Amino acid sequence: MLDLVLKRPQAAVPRILCIGAHCDDIEIGCGGSLLALQALAQVKIDWVVCSGSVQRRMETEAAMLRLVDTAARGELIAAQHRDGYFPADYAALKELIESLKRFAPDLILCHERDDRHQDHRIVNELVWNTFRDHVVLEYEIPKWDGGLGQPNLYVPVTEAQARVKVAALLDSHHSQAPKDWFNSETFMALLRLRGIESRAPSGYAEAFHARKLRFTGFSSPT
Repeated sequence: MLDLVLKRPQAAVPRILCIGAHCDDIEIGCGGSLLALQALAQVKIDWVVCSGSVQRRMETEAAMLRLVDTAARGELIAAQHRDGYFPADYAALKELIESLKRFAPDLILCHERDDRHQDHRIVNELVWNTFRDHVVLEYEIPKWDGGLGQPNLYVPVTEAQARVKVAALLDSHHSQAPKDWFNSETFMALLRLRGIESRAPSGYAEAFHARKLRFTGFSSPT
């Protein structure tokens, strides 16, 4: 299995832009990867959610504070577009995503293109429409209507990072507790499955769809 390493100028801090349709999407889709990336290098993480009530926006802020170290925190943007109605709010969402160009991200984490939730698909479409020269990795969200595909990029996480991610989700998002799928078994099971597929040393990983990666040759060992 080959590893992907993104190169940046030595003095520059890589900037990661996380975009979610709803207030728990980023945590579910890439919370473990954010922990793993922070353990590897100094980064700056911007966190954008497109919809959510006041309570839900407070929940995602609490989760971000647990998952992103103080030194790595960029901006937290919580918009108020109507949950479930993104196709009808396309123009305003387009303006929101366009406004994120100012972050000049090195890596973008967003929803998977073929996700069966219409809000998730709209976010993905607008990200690709806006960011034409960026590395975009698409995360996955388990849900009752299925749709999990076959990802082609994995980020190994330690067991401790996996459990921190799950604890942040369960401890922060109290409004989601009544949902029968929103529990530790769901989140740990998916982490374990992707860990098996990627032969992660810990047995745990998060998975992404990498639609476009440009190959520019081989780097020589130093």
